[in-house]
Amino acid sequence: MSVKQFEAESKRLLDLMINSIYTNKEIFLRELISNASDAIDKIYYKALTDDSLSFNKDDYYIRVVPDKKNRVLKISDTGIGMTKEELEENLGVIAKSGSLTFKKENELKDGHDIIGQFGVGFYSAFMVSEVVTVISKALGSNDAYKWESKGAEGYTIEPCEKDSVGTDILLKIRVNTDEENYDEYLEEYRLKAIIKKYSDFIRYPIKMDVTKTKLKEGSEKEYEEYQEEDTVNSMVPIWKKNKNELTQEDYDNFYSEKHYGFDKPMAHIHINAEGTVSYRAILYIPETMPYDYYTKEYEKGLELYSNGVLIMNKCPDLLPDYFSFVKGMVDSEDLSLNISREMLQHNRQLNLIAKNIKNKIKSELEHLLKNERDKYEKFYNSFGRQLKYGIYSDFGSNKETLQDLIMFYSSQEKKLATLAEYVSRMPEEQKYIYYASGESIERIEKLPQTELVADKGYEILYFTDDVDEFAIKMLMSYKDKEFKSVSSSDLGIEADDNKENSTTDEKDGKELFEYMKQILSAKVKDVRASKKLKNHPVCLSNDGEVSIEMEKILNAMPYNENKIQANKVLEINMHHKVFESLKDAYENDKDKLKLYTDLLYNQALLVEGLPIEDPVEFTNNVCKMMI
Repeated sequence: MSVKQFEAESKRLLDLMINSIYTNKEIFLRELISNASDAIDKIYYKALTDDSLSFNKDDYYIRVVPDKKNRVLKISDTGIGMTKEELEENLGVIAKSGSLTFKKENELKDGHDIIGQFGVGFYSAFMVSEVVTVISKALGSNDAYKWESKGAEGYTIEPCEKDSVGTDILLKIRVNTDEENYDEYLEEYRLKAIIKKYSDFIRYPIKMDVTKTKLKEGSEKEYEEYQEEDTVNSMVPIWKKNKNELTQEDYDNFYSEKHYGFDKPMAHIHINAEGTVSYRAILYIPETMPYDYYTKEYEKGLELYSNGVLIMNKCPDLLPDYFSFVKGMVDSEDLSLNISREMLQHNRQLNLIAKNIKNKIKSELEHLLKNERDKYEKFYNSFGRQLKYGIYSDFGSNKETLQDLIMFYSSQEKKLATLAEYVSRMPEEQKYIYYASGESIERIEKLPQTELVADKGYEILYFTDDVDEFAIKMLMSYKDKEFKSVSSSDLGIEADDNKENSTTDEKDGKELFEYMKQILSAKVKDVRASKKLKNHPVCLSNDGEVSIEMEKILNAMPYNENKIQANKVLEINMHHKVFESLKDAYENDKDKLKLYTDLLYNQALLVEGLPIEDPVEFTNNVCKMMI
């Protein structure tokens, strides 16, 4: 029997397939099962168009049989089979798919599509096999044929015996190497796991003889093992069922079965989209944040299926980063796959699906915010920071999508509030949306800078996340209202005091403040009279885009060698008794004024949560005040 040679191009492609295209060897079983499913689909299609054929679904299945002793893995199907010519054409020329020809020659009905029988995916079998044997008997033929190959050397075709229509693929599994454990592809538990992972929703039963245990006859304690045929796959996926057939428990069980999380999902989205691109999806918004969510180890993405076959465990392109907490899956028959289903081509269809999914997630979050506020706030406490990162990232290109979903703690409501809620409560004369930044709500409430804004009766939003101020700087305004930090040097609010007297006081203190500025040297940009303080003697404000809180956050980042400095302004309350002491020291004792200035500056640093530059000097100065 002569060995037939693959064409030169086919030889090179086979070598590329085995060594390069597939990064995960277990994929071979997915490919062969998909091919077997296609073969059964073809008989189903024939039965639809040929009255002489009957199609009883119970008669059609895929069977996986490991033989450890002989190191052979057998994958059988009861599909349409192949003639000698089809074996030659489909398997003799690598990358020629019998299914592609079948699809071109027939107009498929009843929503059935062919995944791609015996295209290049078939040759993934050589990754784990020394020899691949295909025994097939075609529908309507009395003859069976055996195709066999050891790889790029070539193949043989000869007549053989086979009782029933269908195809058997026998893989002679390779011997283990130092790098690879091929024994696992003969282990029952491993094969079941691969089938469940990739082929759980193939529409026909995938059968295996599985090992089970039972009590030995006549014994109460001893167990014995026995083999029983079992269907490994689920067959009908939840996403292909009608929504009205499913209960909340069904969705929760699917979430748990797919190991999307250990919690219960807060909400689910079931999509059945038809149109330019057709797809089905089930998405979940988790209740709690994964422990590794803000680490490099966390991988975003949705499971991606093509016609019920898992293509990617996590497809990151289906989710924007700011919705990376969403779990779930997408199944589409319209995706363009390249020569390996392991690799997805970036294309228009994928982009359309991703855009639609983004809009669906946003709509669901808006629904929760409007109709189930408690649920939304629970979600927001887990993932609100990610939404704010979304506003800050990509130069603010996503701010229109996210601005109505973010929330901050309100000084008036004493709970989370949206920007829309804040603006709706603003008095007519209020020019800005005011906010205060700090490590905690308790700390912000004690900030001296909040006095004037609070006394005016204006609401203040509390920023306690490190990303808050950066996101707002990118947002710039909301409904034509600009954001203003209470630490800004100009709050846009006139104090209630008489303006004329205030101007006179500032003139009186001008020389004093200039002298204090010289004492503090490069530590502050300016020393000036405060327009915001009422009860506190001193505070720091900032001039410019970088706030004091932003300075703290940026300088706390690892590997930040260039220290960021906000332009700090030391503000003095001219109506506080401390100011009288400062004036007296300026006129009579410049050394005491230096002592007072250093103490007030360090006091302002402490209020802001900033480190004192020289704690020893500070404590010594406190002692001097007591002597």
